[in-house]
Amino acid sequence: MTIEPEDALPTEGLVCVVGAGGKKTTLYTLANRLDRAIVTATVRIPIFDDHVARVAVTKAPVDALAAADRDAGDFPLGLVPEQERDDRYLGYDTAVVDDLTDAHDGPVLVKADGARMREFKAPSDREPQIPAGADAVVPIASAHVVGEPLTDERVHRPERVAAVADIDEGEEVTAEAVGRVLASPAGGLKDVPPGAEVVALVNKVDDADDEVVAREIARAAFEADNAGRLDRVVLAALGEGRVVDVLDA
Repeated sequence: MTIEPEDALPTEGLVCVVGAGGKKTTLYTLANRLDRAIVTATVRIPIFDDHVARVAVTKAPVDALAAADRDAGDFPLGLVPEQERDDRYLGYDTAVVDDLTDAHDGPVLVKADGARMREFKAPSDREPQIPAGADAVVPIASAHVVGEPLTDERVHRPERVAAVADIDEGEEVTAEAVGRVLASPAGGLKDVPPGAEVVALVNKVDDADDEVVAREIARAAFEADNAGRLDRVVLAALGEGRVVDVLDA
């Protein structure tokens, strides 16, 4: 059975992606499969003009949305407030994204934290920046981090991961550690609004060995989810547009 990304991941309303190992790929994959999708951010985001139909740089995103024309090919539409430098845009305040979602009849896909191109992370005190009206949050980790040392070469904020997962910096990252972080209120569940759907994504499941690791991560995440917030875990290789499996809580 083939499972499409838009069938496995949240696609309605305001969807925020957090974590590391595939946030931008997730945003762009969904944006190009959904009707009238908006891509935006509450944090810095690399220039993404090549991944959407058009990017509008505007301090008035609701007005830009009202002026967008589906028939003219304006969707998926990127909306950002400012270009900070040659390689990245800034993000909107969370309240602005809530207003944008209220004005839109399609999905709003949001990058809600940063990871500096690493495979795994835990959030700082100032993140994630999740709007109060988020309908769904997708915490992400890469299967490729398992077996790697807990250093900043592969992990963003390894000291935070160490504290959340209860392992030491420099120690080998295990599937159990990744699962614990994904399901932790100080990790993948941090600042998720009450009632929001939570779908964890284990990305970069490129082969059979990765799939074994990803299933171990999912099992550990469900075991660590004491609050019962995880609705499901998706195993995928979104760089290939492929979902491997969907595991229910």
